[in-house]
Amino acid sequence: MITRQRLAAGICALLATLTAGVAFPAGAVADETDSAASPKVELVLDVSGSMSAKDIDGGSRMAAAKQAFNEVLDATPEEVQLGIRTLGANYHGNDRKTGCKDTAQLYPVGTLNRTEAKAAVATLQPTGWTPIGPALLKAADDLNGGDATRRIVLISDGEDTCQPLDPCEVAREIAAKGIGLTIDTLGLVPDAKTRDQLSCIADATGGTYTSVQHKEELSDRVGQLVDRAADPVVTPVATEGTAQCTSAPTLKSGLYTDREEFGKQRFYRVDVNPGQELRASVSVGADREVNPDYGVLLRAVTMHGREIVRGEGTGNGRTDVISTGLRYPKAESDDDNAPAETVCLQVTNSFSAASGVKTTPGLPLELTVDVVDGPSKASDVASFGLGRGWWLLGALVLAGFVAGLLWGWLSRWRLAVWRTN
Repeated sequence: MITRQRLAAGICALLATLTAGVAFPAGAVADETDSAASPKVELVLDVSGSMSAKDIDGGSRMAAAKQAFNEVLDATPEEVQLGIRTLGANYHGNDRKTGCKDTAQLYPVGTLNRTEAKAAVATLQPTGWTPIGPALLKAADDLNGGDATRRIVLISDGEDTCQPLDPCEVAREIAAKGIGLTIDTLGLVPDAKTRDQLSCIADATGGTYTSVQHKEELSDRVGQLVDRAADPVVTPVATEGTAQCTSAPTLKSGLYTDREEFGKQRFYRVDVNPGQELRASVSVGADREVNPDYGVLLRAVTMHGREIVRGEGTGNGRTDVISTGLRYPKAESDDDNAPAETVCLQVTNSFSAASGVKTTPGLPLELTVDVVDGPSKASDVASFGLGRGWWLLGALVLAGFVAGLLWGWLSRWRLAVWRTN
């Protein structure tokens, strides 16, 4: 009887637990995904009549955009909420007032259904006007709400045709709202006016501008921007380097932005204590047309100008951003009160502007500074130039020696057996 009562009680407890699990699913409390916290991206595509031009790898600009979208949709991270908005896709008439209202959400921002999104993109045909400003305003509304990363990726092949609503002013207005929305722009075979306008839109919100002339470039760049939305947000700090180290700002570990004139240098200072290691990297972006064959140099020098270490990067016109970095470990000191060493970081570029291109403002520069504890002596000592590989080499030598002994013994044993037989 007691056994039966215990069994009945156990069954009741199990049923109660299962009932509670149904009524209050554990996932609803601990694992439920908050859609408001998911990164949001909206791709804004120009579908105006000029997109029918066949000057991208032998095909039309529209065909290149569709291919890029299909590849990006396949690779979009699961955590990213993605939408698609068009401009100039539905009205083919000549009424400007109507044409400048021609922007529509092709696919709503949310959890991505790749099949539905691709089917929607496949229906697009180059049609009408180029209302970039109105499309950006609507896209900002599409992404409104929540504290997640929000990014607009605008792809266009021409200037806005709906002035006086200047898309540059629209971008500045969006940035002034303080909603943390970034606009990246891509120009398909752009002329100088289109390039200037798209660069201005991107600069206003801290985004990037990229000139695209090939299908592969378009697919890669859009994919990078969508993936970037899923990365943790790190807000860079604006700083202003100087022409001399003595008057340069002192930086702590962090991410910084600045602008550097063509062919000029900027100095920044970092304090490094004994036993610490300075790790720094810099990226300089070509946000306008530049001459090919350029480079960027990052040097760590003393206050007296003696070079400690350097990093160099070069380009030939095929990339919009060029980067380099360096590491400087400062040896430990027996003196516990030893002062920190002031290291000067010098950033120099060899970009030159193409004919007719404005040189102001300077090129966008992004500097990462990280001061960390240096490697311990025990773990970082190189043995005969092998470092930690010394232990692996020793283990391999020992294993080879033991294997040789076993093989020799086995060979002699087999030979003895053969002779006996």
